[in-house]
Amino acid sequence: MTVRARVVIIGAGIVGCALADELTARGWTDVTVLEQGPLFATGGSSSHAPGLVFQTNPSKTMTAFAEYTVHKYLGLTLDGRPCFNQVGGLEVATTPERWQDLHRKHGWAEAWGVPAELVGPERCAELWPLLDPSRILGGLHTPTDGLAWALRCAEAQARRAIDRGARFLARHRVTGIEQRGGRVTGVRAATGDGTTETFPADVVVCAAGFWGPAIGALAGVTVPLLPLAHQYVRTGPVPALAGDCDEEVQAVRPILRHQDRDLYFRQYADRVGIGSYAHRPMPVRQDEIDAKATVMPSMQAFTPEDFEPSWRDAVELMPALAETKVEEGFNGIFSFTPDGFPLIGEAPDLSGFWLAEAVWVTHSAGVARAVAELLVDGHSAVDLHECELARFEPVQLSPAYIEERGRQNFVEVYDVVHPLQPMESPRPLRTAPFYLRQRELGAFFLEGGGWERPHWFAANAAALDALVRRGREEAGPSGEDRYVGRNLRDEWASRYWSPIAAAEAIATRERVALHDMTPLKRIEVTGPGALGLLQHLSTNDVDRPPGRVTYTLLLDPGGGVRSDLTVARLGEDRFQVGANGNPDLEWLARHARDWPEPVQVRDVTAGTCCVGVWGPLARDLLQPLTDLDLSNDAFPYFAARTGYVAQVPVTALRVSYVGELGWELYTTADLGLKLWDVLWRAGEHLGVAAAGRAAFESLRIEKGYRRYGVDVTTEHNPYEAGLGFAVRRDKDFVGRAALEGVTAETVRRRLVPLLTKRVVMGREPVYADGHEGAAGYVTSAAFGHTIGRPIAYAWLPAELAVPGTSVTVAYFGRRVPAQVAAEPLYDPEMAKIRC
Repeated sequence: MTVRARVVIIGAGIVGCALADELTARGWTDVTVLEQGPLFATGGSSSHAPGLVFQTNPSKTMTAFAEYTVHKYLGLTLDGRPCFNQVGGLEVATTPERWQDLHRKHGWAEAWGVPAELVGPERCAELWPLLDPSRILGGLHTPTDGLAWALRCAEAQARRAIDRGARFLARHRVTGIEQRGGRVTGVRAATGDGTTETFPADVVVCAAGFWGPAIGALAGVTVPLLPLAHQYVRTGPVPALAGDCDEEVQAVRPILRHQDRDLYFRQYADRVGIGSYAHRPMPVRQDEIDAKATVMPSMQAFTPEDFEPSWRDAVELMPALAETKVEEGFNGIFSFTPDGFPLIGEAPDLSGFWLAEAVWVTHSAGVARAVAELLVDGHSAVDLHECELARFEPVQLSPAYIEERGRQNFVEVYDVVHPLQPMESPRPLRTAPFYLRQRELGAFFLEGGGWERPHWFAANAAALDALVRRGREEAGPSGEDRYVGRNLRDEWASRYWSPIAAAEAIATRERVALHDMTPLKRIEVTGPGALGLLQHLSTNDVDRPPGRVTYTLLLDPGGGVRSDLTVARLGEDRFQVGANGNPDLEWLARHARDWPEPVQVRDVTAGTCCVGVWGPLARDLLQPLTDLDLSNDAFPYFAARTGYVAQVPVTALRVSYVGELGWELYTTADLGLKLWDVLWRAGEHLGVAAAGRAAFESLRIEKGYRRYGVDVTTEHNPYEAGLGFAVRRDKDFVGRAALEGVTAETVRRRLVPLLTKRVVMGREPVYADGHEGAAGYVTSAAFGHTIGRPIAYAWLPAELAVPGTSVTVAYFGRRVPAQVAAEPLYDPEMAKIRC
């Protein structure tokens, strides 16, 4: 039997139902949802989920997903019964570190527009009378959080989709993903009566939850998630809750989270549900799910010995629980990814096969809306760079990596995690050819994209001492911290940072430094269609003569910035593209497949390396070593040349992300160590220094250079972001139509630098007189070692984005005075970089 369908969604859990609803609401009514279990208690995570929807998150995107979930489910009913109970949320602190962290979370809530308040122990006990206030330092109360009846939400959305033409088919187990020529063509499914049906489709969306890896395997697509069981119990009756509410209402008390002990609680009339992440990780293989199931596949047998410590912690927090006991429990399966974010988007190597995976009830409606927007409109209103399936490097898709990082994310799910804090294993994975020399110089490494990235070098400690002495000589005792700013950092801002970064930044500004730029994604675009493809996808004019470099943007169809690139034309049909990561590679490759002229897109990062040689003495260091003429006339700013540095063949780009004279030198990985050694020996008499990412961040923020994914995302257009100079309106490109009528003068918000009184970290709310609530939020922040001031970039309404405007930044609950400044803060005439 063959049934025609435009879209097939695999899985009728809450995500699949929400997606069918969102698609059919947008006019895509030819939708079929295949479910291997019954409707709508399918047996997946949605069937046992306690329904917690808590909005506050360090990620603006994840908060937006949860906000929409609250908004949508509040308006849903099923047969006259509500689908969402807005009881609010309460997170309590029992340690000073957690209490500080709740101040930080309150800042996120304010920044992202979620109503929230910090409350004292007595108010916590009013909200949850079982709490012992003597054990609590305070709490964060979020009144708009709540509890979703997950199965009601799923069925209510499914019914709406069915009314618009969608079909939901139970007992259809997917057995194959049909494909031809790199494109999905349909789905095969075995039915309950033993027959097989084929569903031809233009689009297949895997929303199968923890079965996602098995479905992905049928399509030849790696789905990097790890199913892990976490414990959930229900107590017997608690006398103190008697009469609180009836069984239909279930709860009047907020969701309660005791993250110091990896616990959460929700009310069931006179009983309490308790979830624990405090136990050992319990991964479940795909072939073990059904074999170990109890009531349903997602519910595994309870292991009471694992829960015993959590029960003691629960009773300590809520002494009234001592009057009852655990009556039932299970180990429920949820999905964990290597970085904790969902998996959203089209598979890079199989067109038409999409994922909406690793999504909890909390974010279900928001993710479904985003996927529907991608499918129907070609772009999402919410930035998705943290969630794109293509974000993972090949090394991060190994089963061993997925399992190890998934386990660790389970362990850390409720931990206080610093924004720079790396996972410690498996490391190292990817190292530059200079890694040996960096270790010899005492590099402190953090990780990004699997790369070991030096953040500072112990070898520069003596230079720091000299810099401190210099500050004293220039300004007396008060100048001791002039270049360093360590007295303007609290303990949090000082983690994963060293004052040595100041010495490295000043070395770059005043002498010359070597910066390891190897982790920068390098993409080679070649062939007769290369120029046309890049012209079509990017905003600037890349049709420059060979030997020129162009800074340009990639936009989505809605005009949002999806990346920024440096494009070096090395030949008529050969370009080297400096990109931000794997999503850029996937974007270029996907468009190249359908381009009318032959074009090849190749990731060359692993086989190459890059050293940034930057500083006023960069020419003095390089010229004696190279056959290239480095004079300003022969090798101007934003030019590219090929030649030799000593015996090493290099591609040299005169570009600088730190605002100083210099070159990025690229060579093959086998010659990288030789290149470093040649540069180091030649630079010793000039005072060359190795410089890490901490100095790099300070330097680029002083110069006002944007960092994609932090300062700018698809939620911003180029003119808001101060990147309008990279847009050529006299040519056609993806996203151009969405910019019609948009100019730097018409935008309603801007990204601007703030000079602050303290060093902040990013994601803090910004307040201004006359604005109710937060007026904006911080993106990047650092101490400017050259200008001697803390800097924070922030998004603000256009009327506030005027130099001289006074604002305040809320940092861990403290108000930090700040002032909008004119940019760039360093070398506005561009004299340094063009000399």
